[in-house]
Amino acid sequence: MEQLESEVPPLPPRFRFRDLLLGDQSFPNDDRVQVEFYVNENTFKERLKLFFIKNQRSSLRIRVFNFSLKLLTCLLYIIRVMTDNPAQSAGASHSAYVLFPVFAQVIVAIISFLETMLLMYLSYKGNIWEQIFQVSFLLEMINTVPFIITIFWPSIRNIFIPVFLNCWLAKCALENMINDVHRAIQRTNSAMFNQVLILICTLLCLVFTGTCGIQHLERAGKNLSLFTSFYFCIVTFSTVGFGDVTPRIWPSQLLVVIMICVALVVLPLQFEELIYLWMERQKSGGNYSRHRAQTEKHVVLCVSALKIDLLMDFLNEFYAHPRLQDYYVVILCPTEMDLQVRRVLQIPLWSQRVIYLQGSVLKDQDLLRAKMDDAEACFILSSRNEVDRMAADHQTILRAWAVKDFAPNCPLYVQILKPENKFHVKFADHVVCEEEFKYAMLALNCVCPATSTLVTLLVHTSRGRSVLLQNLLREGQQSPEQWQRMYGCCSGNEVYHIKVCDSKFFGEYNGKSFTYASFHAHKKYGVCLIGIKREDNKSILLNPGPRHIMASTDTCYYINITKEENSAFIFNQEEKKGGPAGGLFDGPSQLPVHSIIASMGTVAMDLQNTTPPDASVGKLVPPTVNGAGSRRPSIAPVQELADSASILPCDLLSDQSEDDSVFTDEKGHSSTEYVKGYPPNSPYIGSSPTLCHLLAEKAPFCCLRLDQGCRHNSFEDAKAYGFKNKLIIVSAETAGNGLYNFIVPLRAYYRPRKELNPIVLLLDNPPDNHFLEAICCFPMVYYMAGSIDNLDSLLQCGIIYADNLVVVDKESTMSAEEDYMADAKTIVNVQTMFRLFPSLSIITELTHPSNMRFMQFRAKDCYSLALSKLEKKERDKGSNLAFMFRLPFAAGRVFSISMLDTLLYQSFVKDYMILIARLLLGLDTTPGSGYLCAMKVKEEDLWIGTYGRLFQKLCSSSAEIPIGIYRTESHIFCTSESQVSVSVDDCEDTKDKGDESRNNDPSDHPLLRKKSMQWARRLSKKSVRWQGASRDSSKENAQRIAQQRLNLYRRSEREELSELVRNRMRHLGLPTSGYDEQNDHQNTLSYVLINPSPDTRLELNDVKTPTIRRPPMSKNLVTVGRKNSLLTGKNLWQNQA
Repeated sequence: MEQLESEVPPLPPRFRFRDLLLGDQSFPNDDRVQVEFYVNENTFKERLKLFFIKNQRSSLRIRVFNFSLKLLTCLLYIIRVMTDNPAQSAGASHSAYVLFPVFAQVIVAIISFLETMLLMYLSYKGNIWEQIFQVSFLLEMINTVPFIITIFWPSIRNIFIPVFLNCWLAKCALENMINDVHRAIQRTNSAMFNQVLILICTLLCLVFTGTCGIQHLERAGKNLSLFTSFYFCIVTFSTVGFGDVTPRIWPSQLLVVIMICVALVVLPLQFEELIYLWMERQKSGGNYSRHRAQTEKHVVLCVSALKIDLLMDFLNEFYAHPRLQDYYVVILCPTEMDLQVRRVLQIPLWSQRVIYLQGSVLKDQDLLRAKMDDAEACFILSSRNEVDRMAADHQTILRAWAVKDFAPNCPLYVQILKPENKFHVKFADHVVCEEEFKYAMLALNCVCPATSTLVTLLVHTSRGRSVLLQNLLREGQQSPEQWQRMYGCCSGNEVYHIKVCDSKFFGEYNGKSFTYASFHAHKKYGVCLIGIKREDNKSILLNPGPRHIMASTDTCYYINITKEENSAFIFNQEEKKGGPAGGLFDGPSQLPVHSIIASMGTVAMDLQNTTPPDASVGKLVPPTVNGAGSRRPSIAPVQELADSASILPCDLLSDQSEDDSVFTDEKGHSSTEYVKGYPPNSPYIGSSPTLCHLLAEKAPFCCLRLDQGCRHNSFEDAKAYGFKNKLIIVSAETAGNGLYNFIVPLRAYYRPRKELNPIVLLLDNPPDNHFLEAICCFPMVYYMAGSIDNLDSLLQCGIIYADNLVVVDKESTMSAEEDYMADAKTIVNVQTMFRLFPSLSIITELTHPSNMRFMQFRAKDCYSLALSKLEKKERDKGSNLAFMFRLPFAAGRVFSISMLDTLLYQSFVKDYMILIARLLLGLDTTPGSGYLCAMKVKEEDLWIGTYGRLFQKLCSSSAEIPIGIYRTESHIFCTSESQVSVSVDDCEDTKDKGDESRNNDPSDHPLLRKKSMQWARRLSKKSVRWQGASRDSSKENAQRIAQQRLNLYRRSEREELSELVRNRMRHLGLPTSGYDEQNDHQNTLSYVLINPSPDTRLELNDVKTPTIRRPPMSKNLVTVGRKNSLLTGKNLWQNQA
C-alpha cells in the first residue's frame, strides 16, 4: 500500500493552490480552446439589423440621413416647380439648369427606394402583406418607383409625381429621430415636447400638401404660383376666407374639401392630446430647469399635504428676511394642488418665486426634477393633522433618508412630531421635535406666565421691526388703546447675533464683565444682551454672569427691534446731557396693575455679604444706611469686573435652601425624602439629561393613582393629600412620551423644593407601565383616568385646588371633515370650565391659531368685538401675527404648536435659534448657562421706579438679566369705539350684599337671583326719568345701565353654576368647604412686553404678582428676591462655575 502511494504522481502546476495564488502560467495550454460569445446572432442580417435599428447611435445617424433625404426631395420639388414653365411644349428642349432638379430627384428616389427595401427586409417578421400596406411604404413607392421607371421609359418623364407627399415621411422620420436622440443620451423623453412637435409638424405638412397640390391642379385653371397657393391655404385653414383667391376647377376644389376634412379630424385630436398633457403637467408642476438651478438659488419644501395656512406661514416668514428675496421656493408634494393653494400661487407676488412640483421625495426622478442636489436647503415638514402621528413621523424619516441619500451635501431642516423618533434624523442639520417644545412650553407657562407668547413673538418676524422707519405699519400703532400700541411695538423684538469686534453696541465693553455689558448696552442703546458664545466653543451660554469677561472674538446674542447692521445711531441732546435715553415709546408708560419680570437666571455671583437672610426675603428691598432702614437715593452701580475673592464655591448637588432632606408634602401624614440627580429611566432615546428633584426611592405604581387608595395610603382625592401648593393639572388623551418633557422643567433642580407644585395627569386612557416607570421617580406626580368634559373627573382630580389647568390638544380630534372644526370639542370644553371656574388659569393648546378668537368667547362683550375689528385691520395690512391682540394669546393662555413652525424656518437665516429656544425652555442644559425664571414685583418694590432701574438693580445685586414684563391691568375702553367699561363701581353695594348672603347661607341663591332681577328692573325703570337729560349724557347712562344689567345677570348665572358644582361635590363625597366663589377676572387683561424701554414705570395698584425664580441648587443658580445666603432658597445670587 505504501508503494502504491509512493507511485502517485504529483499534481500538475495548474492544479496546485499555491500556483493558482501566485499566478504561475508556466504549464502548457495546448488543451485550451478559445470560445467567443455573441449577444446576437453572428449573421449578416443580424449585423445589419444591429447597425440600422438596434444600436441607438448608428440608428440615429440613419434617421438623420433619412430625414435629410425627405427634406431634400421636398426642396427639389419646389425648385422644379419654380423653374418649370407650363407654357412650354412637352417636346421642347430644356436647359441643363432645368434638367438638374430632375436628375437629382431620380438619384434621391433610387437611394430612398433602396433604403426602404433594405429596412423592409430587416424588419420582416413573417407577414409581408402587413408591411406592404403600411402608409409609409405606399408613400415611398408612389414617390420613388415612377422616377426609376422614367429611366427606362423616357416618354413618361413629364408625368406628374406628388413628391411633396414626402413631407409626411419627413414628419415620421423626425419623430423617430427624436426618440433615438433620447435613447442615445439616456434621458426620459418629454411627452409635452413630443406632442408640441407632432402638432407643429402636422400643421406644416397640411399647409405644404395643400399648397403644392392646389398649385399643380390649378395649372389647368388660373395657374397659381406657390406663394398664392400658400396664401390661399393659410386663409382657408384659419377660417378667415377673404375670397380673393379661389380654386376654379373641380379637382382643386375636391382637394380643398379633402384637406379641410383631414384638418377637422386630425387637428382636434392633436390639440386634445396637447391640452391633456398640459393639464397633467400643470398638476405635476413640470421641472425646475438645470440652468435655473445653477444660476439661481432655491430651497425645497417637502410636505405630505400642502395646506394654505402652512404655505402662507412658510412664505411670509421665509421672505421676511431681505437677503432671501432672490431665492426660489420649490414645493415637492405627492398630492395635487388644492384650489386655495392654486389661487395663492397665481398671485404675482408668489407666482414668480414659488414652483409647485407634484411628486414623491422617495423617487430620485422627482428629486432630480426639483434639483435637490443644487438646493440651498431642504425643509421636510410632518403632517400634524394625521390621526396616526407615528405613521406621519415614519414618512418624515423616510423622506429625510431619501434626501440625504440623493443629495448628501444639502442642508436638512426636519420637523418631527414624536420625541421617540428624533434619533432617526439626528444627522439632519436642524431638527425641531413638536412634542418636546410643546410640553416644555406649556410647563413653563405654569411657572412663568405667557412663556408661549414670549417665545412665539421672538421667533416670528413682525412688522414691529420697522419701528424706526414706518410708524404707521407697526402692529397696533393705530389703536386708541395704550397697551395695544406698547404690546404691538415690543412684539417686533427678535434675537440677533454679532461679534464683539464688529459691534458698536458691545465693542466698547471688551474686557468688561458680561453683566456690565448687558446693563450698559440696554441703558445706552435699548438692546438686551442675553447670551454669548466663545470662539473656541460651540455652546451658547445664556447669561454667563459677571465672571465671564467679554472678548473681541465672542459672539453676542441680543434682543432688539432690528439687528445692529440696520440701525442708525442718533445721539440727541438728552443723551449728551446725561438724561435717560428715549426708548421705543414717546414717554413713560403707566402700567397700573401687577407686573411680572421675565429674566435670565445668573450663572455667576459676586457676594458682598454672606450673612443669613432676614425676614424681608422675597422682596427687592432697598439698601439700608447704617442699619437704620432708610433708603439710599440710588441703586448700587454694576461692577465692570467681578470680585473673585467674594465668589464663594458651591456644590452642584447641595441645597442649603432646605435645612433638611425630608420634605413634608402631605398634611401631617407622612414625609418624603428628596434627592437631586438625573432621572434613572428616560422614556425615549435622545432625551437631554436634566438634573431634577427626585424621590430617594421610586414610588409604587399604585401610589401614583390619585383617586384610588392603596395599601401605602388611603387618599382618594386631592383634598386628602393636603398639598401646600396649588396643583397643576394636565389634561391629555394618552400618556405619551412628550409628557415627560412637561414634568422635567417643573422638577428641575433650580426650582425650590417648597415651591414645587403637585402635578396631576388627567388622562383619557390609562398609562402603560413604561410611562409609569419613567415618572415614578419624580415627587408629587400623580395620574387619574378621566376627561375634562366630565365635571366629576375635574372635581376628583382637585380642580378647585389648582392654579393652572393645561389642556393638551388630542390627537384623535386633530383631523376633521372640516379642517378648522378640529378644535371644536376642546374650545367648548374649555369654555365650560371657564364659566364654572372663572379664576382658574386655563392654558389651552389648539390645532389652528385662527380658532383663538373663540377662547373665552363673550358674544355681548363690546371689547371683544373691538379686538375682532382690530385683528381684521391688522390682517388686511399684511401682519403675520394678526391674532396677537386676542386677550387669551396676549395673556399666554392659548397656544398652537403650528406657531412654532417659524422656528424651523428662521433657522435657515439664524442657525442658533433652535438652540436658544431649547435653552430658554429647559430642554437642554449647558454648563455655565442660565435659565428662564420669574420674579415678583410687589408694592414694596415700587421704590425702584422704572424698568431701567430694575435692570440695574438685578445686574448689580443678583447678576440677572430681565428680558420683559408680563403685565395685568384693568380693561380700558375707548369711547371713540362706543365701548362700555366693565367697571361695576355703581353696583358695589349690591355685590357686597350678595357676598354676605353667599357667606351666610349658600342655599339662598334663588332668592338672590330674584333680588338681582328686581334690581335690574328698577334700573330699567329709572332710565325713563333720564329722558330729559342731554343726548350725550343719556347715551352714557344707557350704556352704564346696560352694563350693570349685564353684570348682574352674569353674577346671578354664576350663582347657579356654583350651586351646580357644590351639588356634584356633595354627591361625590367631597368636602365643599374648599370651594368658595371664584373671583371673576373678566375685567382684567394681561400681556407681555419684550425688552421694553428703560423708562417704563413700575406702578402697581394690585400687589398680587407672579415671580421669576432662579434655581437654588447649582453653582450658578439662585432664586431672585432672596438675599445673601449662598445656595439657599433665600439667595439673591445664583452662580454656576
